Amino acid sequence: MKDFIKKLWRGEETMEDLSLTIKKLKELLDNSDSVIIGAGAGLSTASGISYGGERFKKNFPDFIKKYNLTDMYSATFYPFPSPEARWAYLARHVYLNNLNMEATELYKNILKLVEDKDYFVITTNVDDQFFKSGFDPSKIYATQGSYRLFQCSVPCHDKLYDNEKIIKEMLDNTDEDLTIPSELIPKCPKCGNPMELNLRIDNTFVEDATWHEQNRAYYDFIDKSRDNKTLLLEFGIGFNTPTIIRLPFDAMNAKWTNWNLARFNLEHLEVAIEIDDRYHLFPIDGLNSYKIPNNFKERYLPFNEDINFVVNELLK
Repeated sequence: MKDFIKKLWRGEETMEDLSLTIKKLKELLDNSDSVIIGAGAGLSTASGISYGGERFKKNFPDFIKKYNLTDMYSATFYPFPSPEARWAYLARHVYLNNLNMEATELYKNILKLVEDKDYFVITTNVDDQFFKSGFDPSKIYATQGSYRLFQCSVPCHDKLYDNEKIIKEMLDNTDEDLTIPSELIPKCPKCGNPMELNLRIDNTFVEDATWHEQNRAYYDFIDKSRDNKTLLLEFGIGFNTPTIIRLPFDAMNAKWTNWNLARFNLEHLEVAIEIDDRYHLFPIDGLNSYKIPNNFKERYLPFNEDINFVVNELLK
């Protein structure tokens, strides 16, 4: 394993090395009592839901021409000239990335890996792919909201509203100037202020009763799994919001020696470990250069290969 990690860091890993690591992950998966999946944007990108490149150019040529937009993510923060123009863009964005997006093959294959296990999912993704793919909703904690939900922008109350009908009306009524009719701009039914998508952008994000219920369920699952053979499967999480999933996964794997962590990331395979009351960020080769507590490096499997390839190999 040490030699493989060194080769991985230098980009010299072989198919034989990878096969052995996949075999080890399969054994851990087969023998685990509990599985916790942590998923970020990289997982949806790997499944085909990319926010840039040809997919963006294909679906937003008119917006690109008019506003010189570069990708879907930054476009959600673009200073559109009016609410009517902003919602014309957002409607297409939401429809493309959630409402009209079926369950992808990758998410369905990940479900096949864990459907017979005691599992739980925590995700920062807002495309609802875990729900669409058949994961048990009671075992999904979507921390950052959903594209398909509206909330009051103030917010004056904590109820969320399904937005599918009005989003489709916006799409159907977007004119040649890329604006929607003013009467379609969503308003809060209680206070009359504008509605917003239920996305965690600032402290106005609404955490409704379901959010709190799933928050409790997630931490209850962690508590009951402490003494189990537990596998952490982390997919596509970088350092945009690392405190939600990535850093806690590192901390739990460092603390509980019957846990294992498999991290899938094309670029960021580092781990953050607390040593002597200070956190240290270790690159892959650093795992062998320092005395990391509780044999962490033997319980850490890093993958910078395509997630689809590895998951398909695990299903064989």
